[in-house]
Amino acid sequence: MKSRMSNPAMVVPDAMKALMNLGAVTKNGAVPAKTLALVHLRASQLNGCSFCVDMHPRHAKKEGETDERLLAVGAWRDTPYFNDAERAALALTEAITRLSDRSDPVPDDIWNEAARHYDERALGTLVLSISLVNLWNRLNVATRQVVDPNNRWGG
Repeated sequence: MKSRMSNPAMVVPDAMKALMNLGAVTKNGAVPAKTLALVHLRASQLNGCSFCVDMHPRHAKKEGETDERLLAVGAWRDTPYFNDAERAALALTEAITRLSDRSDPVPDDIWNEAARHYDERALGTLVLSISLVNLWNRLNVATRQVVDPNNRWGG
């Protein structure tokens, strides 16, 4: 397997810095780090980003996440491992990631459930974080970024 090109964020001047800065501001404490890790993994699964599906569980484990929960993210609706706030964040992740799958991409019931668990700052953090992981997924998938088994993002 070979990438089509280097990741565009590494090629376009200042792109990586801008994306890393946006990522840093979403780690503002408004949303638990474990929740953000689950959100990143779920979006990456939906988008088929092998690079991120490999990387995000490693980051999540550093935040104290368990294998049991990481393995169940793809079936979060049907497992007992996630609390209501995490379920709301995962539902919002799926809606924002799958914008073209329905006429009302982010229905009120999904938004309202998320708003029940997260204040405006936390919702803003979630929307930015979900959008950013989707951007990373699209960059990686479009250019076919390959997981380097010798450089596992510090995992």
